[in-house]
Amino acid sequence: MLSKKSKIFIAGHKGMVGSSIYKKLKEHGYNNLIIANRKKLDLLNQSKVNKFLKTKRPNLVIIAAAKVGGVLANSKFKEKFLYENLQIQNNLIHGSYLAKIKNLIFLGSSCIYPRNCKQPMKEKYILSGKLEETNDAYAIAKIAGLYMCENYSKSYKLNYKSLMPPNMYGPGDNYNLETSHFFSALINKISIAKKKNKKYIILWGTGKAKRELMFVEDFAEALVFFMNKKIKEPFLNIGTGKSYSIHWYARFIMKKIGVNLKIKFDSSKPDGMPKKCLDISLAKKYGWRPKHNIDNGFSVTYKDFQKNY
Repeated sequence: MLSKKSKIFIAGHKGMVGSSIYKKLKEHGYNNLIIANRKKLDLLNQSKVNKFLKTKRPNLVIIAAAKVGGVLANSKFKEKFLYENLQIQNNLIHGSYLAKIKNLIFLGSSCIYPRNCKQPMKEKYILSGKLEETNDAYAIAKIAGLYMCENYSKSYKLNYKSLMPPNMYGPGDNYNLETSHFFSALINKISIAKKKNKKYIILWGTGKAKRELMFVEDFAEALVFFMNKKIKEPFLNIGTGKSYSIHWYARFIMKKIGVNLKIKFDSSKPDGMPKKCLDISLAKKYGWRPKHNIDNGFSVTYKDFQKNY
């Protein structure tokens, strides 16, 4: 069991997810938190990561560091998504084992599931079919991390577990239209159109693809909840269990920010996975439930977007 005095290292504390985990741990009274920015610790450098972990000897390592992006970035830079994600997680997982660190939490992604996966997606459906081509590089890296944690735990009697979230949104998100995920891209696109008095926006694909969205603070809360739970499964889905179409999300944002634009769909561009909704019944069995709905999650997110972007 971890105590409030336990040393916890958050890799990737600057990102939207990592910063939310950092904030949530503080709120729960965990004050012995270890962080290191890129200048201080290059997670791609194995010897530096090994040295850092052996020196600091945290009681828990949280891997929130990853190279992430939307459909465009994922399909354009597959080699980078493979190399950087594999390297970061290999260094941290193997390095934790070498430093005799007993506890580790690896953050995966719902894109580990097959393209035409049965919905909602249960943990047991992993590797039951072909991956979605636009994000297969990222998914393969995440699957490798998940299996690494499972097998290091089995072989060395460690407590290395993985949590699989859906798309997340919230304060500190990335709104760059080239590299962002769909929801933050929609917020930015619609806001720009409103500012410039445009009549329409162009969206990729058909708008029919369905996505599950989770407010980042709910995920951070789930991580704190499962940190001290003994879980039997090698990984758990952490989501809302609800999904809506891209078209629905675009209309939802417009309504929220008071604008009514025509939507033109560029069907020459990919949709990505047709449907993505997690089955969260295993996580619920442990007593966890998401707290926010998209209404109150969006209000917090949009305030942050207006203030910082």
